[in-house]
Amino acid sequence: MKQSQLFTKTQKDALKDEVSVNAQLLIRAGFVDKEMAGVYTVLPLGLRVMNKIENIIREEINALGGQEIFMPSMQPKENWLKTGRWDSMDDLYKVKDASGREAALGPTHEEIVVPLAQKFINSYKDLPFSVYQFQNKFRMELRAKSGILRGREFIMKDLYSFHLDEADLDAYYEKSKATYFKIFERAGLKEVTHLTFASGGSFSKYSHEFQAITPAGEDIIYVCEKCGLAVNKEIKAEVVECPECKNTQFREEKAIEVGNIFKLMTKYTQPFGLTVKNEKGETKEIVMGCYGIGLGRLMGTVVEVHHDEKGIVWPETVAPFQVHLLSLSQNEKAAEIYETMTAAGIEVLFDDRDANPGVKFADADLIGLPYQLVVSEKNMRDNRVEIKNRKNGTVEYASLDNLEILGYFQNK
Repeated sequence: MKQSQLFTKTQKDALKDEVSVNAQLLIRAGFVDKEMAGVYTVLPLGLRVMNKIENIIREEINALGGQEIFMPSMQPKENWLKTGRWDSMDDLYKVKDASGREAALGPTHEEIVVPLAQKFINSYKDLPFSVYQFQNKFRMELRAKSGILRGREFIMKDLYSFHLDEADLDAYYEKSKATYFKIFERAGLKEVTHLTFASGGSFSKYSHEFQAITPAGEDIIYVCEKCGLAVNKEIKAEVVECPECKNTQFREEKAIEVGNIFKLMTKYTQPFGLTVKNEKGETKEIVMGCYGIGLGRLMGTVVEVHHDEKGIVWPETVAPFQVHLLSLSQNEKAAEIYETMTAAGIEVLFDDRDANPGVKFADADLIGLPYQLVVSEKNMRDNRVEIKNRKNGTVEYASLDNLEILGYFQNK
């Protein structure tokens, strides 16, 4: 993409009404735009990041056996009355049409996915199975904060699994843990993410969160010094030793929850009467698990973990482009390089704007693509181009030969 054709612009100055690093940098760099508290428009650069995150998740959930669907945001009131959450869920948005008919704007989809599954489960042989979606969620956060980490409207991947018995649920649940770690590793959060014991609510003693350590964290977790397992502060009083290795030494950390998994058991299948006969002809209530990841929250966490004083430092796996091509009054040669790299499938943002070098370098650091490729008069006199690694600041050179430049990035 040519930067001159990008309709969004960067902002030089810090934003007075934003405290969080993720909101500051994502807005200033032109990835998102704030509509109102907790509600953001995702701009072209931001959508490229979100799409890459979505594709990572999709690949791993497909490998886990999930089948992708898309469920409605508007949900019947009667379904929520059946589960008892119409009146008990404080952050539920409720809407009413001109006829007086009421519906919920879905903050989650158990009330939809269970009746859906009920239509297709006819035998124990239909189990187990799992379905997932990427869908807008709506939650009435009275004090939305922390930029895109905690919003009122956001995109979530929610996966729901259905099982004949708890043993089968347990086996799938353990596989989901490994899948989640693969997702966070691919998103660039491997070193900071910890499996964390948390409250299980009304349906199990514990649930599990995946918490990424960062000073911007909203949660306090205690990380086992021996094995790395963590415990959320909300249950620390219940846990005196590590559930995994029995160690009693923990360190306190601030962290952001980037994903969670729950054993729902029969909490939602029971109200809808979702049962099946097993191979012995006995009626069994189907048990469930649910597994969530917020895409915007994950993107915001990546920014909180990967940035410096100049701007964002995107991991290569989720960066909107791999290379920021900066033309310093050498558009003809830079355009030639751009065409060659684009034709080879390398993702390039070409800064072909009529702007001074200082502006181009500042914007490149703010946007934070993994590599900056500089074509300047000085470099061309030396028959070379400059390649800067945004993460560690190292600078290398390649000759002006298009194939050599191409080979540099193809070998990364």
